[in-house]
Amino acid sequence: MIETASGWLAPDELESMRARMPILYVDAVPVRVDDTGTVTRIGLLLRIGPRGKVSRALVSGRVLHRERVRDALLRHLEKDLGPVALPRVPASPQPFTIAEYFPEPGVTPYHDSRQHAVSLAYVVPVAGDCRPRQDALDLVWFTPDEAASPVVQQEMNGGQGNLLKQALAYVGRLP
Repeated sequence: MIETASGWLAPDELESMRARMPILYVDAVPVRVDDTGTVTRIGLLLRIGPRGKVSRALVSGRVLHRERVRDALLRHLEKDLGPVALPRVPASPQPFTIAEYFPEPGVTPYHDSRQHAVSLAYVVPVAGDCRPRQDALDLVWFTPDEAASPVVQQEMNGGQGNLLKQALAYVGRLP
């Protein structure tokens, strides 16, 4: 018999797991770099939340059972940015930080009312044509100064604005 399980949990299984244990995620900050490797632009998704609120977001998603972290990064980048985004993910990616999301606000700077999640966060240069897909309405490229601005930071949910600032600091572009 051939195993055909995809690694996805049924909705009721996912709810049960979220209530019992942390779920592993990846967060990716898509960037454009110049010829010297300096980050010149940061890509943020424009999304509409469950209550109709418009927000900016990083590329983010779960790591599936038996999926390598690198493969999860590539899958979510393609899912959100399109098949020709041409992300440059190294063979052995190293996160710039680990973000721990809690269902209760205030435990850490990160909040996800659905679950306790641990996310490995990466800065990923993309060289191709990015066209948002899935539930993203648009992808907007910001300068580092614009991305760190209070206006953009306020448009981000769950502490992702803080994560974005950490990414900017990591690449030496936090104003």
